[in-house]
Amino acid sequence: MAEELLSLTNQLSSFTNSRTVGSTRSPFKFDGADRTEPGAVTEAQLAHNLVDPLPDPRLVRRIIRYRQMRAQHFGPDLFADPVWDMLLDLAAARAEHRLVSVTSLCIASGVPSTTALRYIGVLEELGLIERTADARDRRRRFVGLSRKGALAMARYFADVARQAGGSP
Repeated sequence: MAEELLSLTNQLSSFTNSRTVGSTRSPFKFDGADRTEPGAVTEAQLAHNLVDPLPDPRLVRRIIRYRQMRAQHFGPDLFADPVWDMLLDLAAARAEHRLVSVTSLCIASGVPSTTALRYIGVLEELGLIERTADARDRRRRFVGLSRKGALAMARYFADVARQAGGSP
């Protein structure tokens, strides 16, 4: 397991070195102002698709699998972090250019649908996700990271890579 984590951190580190992302500010306090620090991703760059700040979706999916493996060894109730599981799933889906239905996101959360729906509402209120209607089936809705949410996740992964690489 330690070797796999080291491999993940090396992959994250190489990702950060190949793309310019990152900020020292908290991703959830993003105010939309342009950053002047080198390597910072701005909302304007994200909005105009000038950067692809999220890591390879295969890496994110691997992180999700590792998180799910814990339940096999420690039981399903010990590690419950449904909001993070949803954000990881949405980050991977965004990088894959894939739509995620509300039902699928509820399943990804690993908690009962009522609980997952409550968390989806909170994430939407925070502006981290957006819901859109399915053009073909009005009963179905899709969920995706908002620009603010994608930027927050990108900054998180950049910070992890920086820390894993030993950088301040």
